[in-house]
Amino acid sequence: MQGRLTAPQIREAKGERKLTMIAAYDYPTAKLLDQSGMDMLLVGDSLAMTVLGHEDTLSVGMEEMLHHTRAVARATEYSLVVGDMPFLSYQTSREQAVYNAGRFLKEGRAQAVKLEGGRPVLPQVEAIVASGIPVQGHLGLTPQSTAQLGGFKVQAKSAVTAGKLIEEAHALAQAGCFSIVLEAVPAEIAEKVAEEIPVPVIGIGAGAACDGQVLVFHDLVGLFQGTPPKFAKQYVNLADAVSEAASRFKTEVEEGTFPAEEHSFFLPREERNKL
Repeated sequence: MQGRLTAPQIREAKGERKLTMIAAYDYPTAKLLDQSGMDMLLVGDSLAMTVLGHEDTLSVGMEEMLHHTRAVARATEYSLVVGDMPFLSYQTSREQAVYNAGRFLKEGRAQAVKLEGGRPVLPQVEAIVASGIPVQGHLGLTPQSTAQLGGFKVQAKSAVTAGKLIEEAHALAQAGCFSIVLEAVPAEIAEKVAEEIPVPVIGIGAGAACDGQVLVFHDLVGLFQGTPPKFAKQYVNLADAVSEAASRFKTEVEEGTFPAEEHSFFLPREERNKL
């Protein structure tokens, strides 16, 4: 791995190789993922739920997103860092969208931004791209719109809604998005989108035919409480490992077996004899 990946390189990878992206929110995690060769690290607004304990993504704002984006950016040398624009940071006007996208690059040190939606946000996408900022689109299940969608549900399940999604994917690509995330859509629809549009389609719950895949770090490593999403694969169970380690620490402290001599500091013999 030499140098940081760029948005044009991600775009040019379509048809050449599968892309990988993980949603990460802090320095030590990002450091490990960057060293593993992850193509993109998304500082997702999902941090509202996975890190900050909110019930949805709507509660996180620009300052929190920039805080976590800076931490991830400081850790990375190879991965492209994508800052997720939070709810109401881009919806009201092009000017607001460009300003906040610029903050992700200037203050957050990200290399691109991601925003949710199709035709309603095309003017914002075009304006951000025109200002020189790479944009990643997001269609299908868009968590910032769950109130309108009726919850976290699979999208584009009919011919009509699938057709609309495909049209919006084309429109986002034409507006200048360097890649598009498809979340929770039938695999057949995702495959059709990936075949038709000229930019990489990054799937999450969208089947294997996408040009790449993204998972949330906490789902990947089993660092959560409760039932994981259907589309998430748990590669290791850190929740049990952390609980076991904490329990062992508590037991050893209570029994007096920690700290042992190898974890302690002692005076030199001559100084000890003077006491």
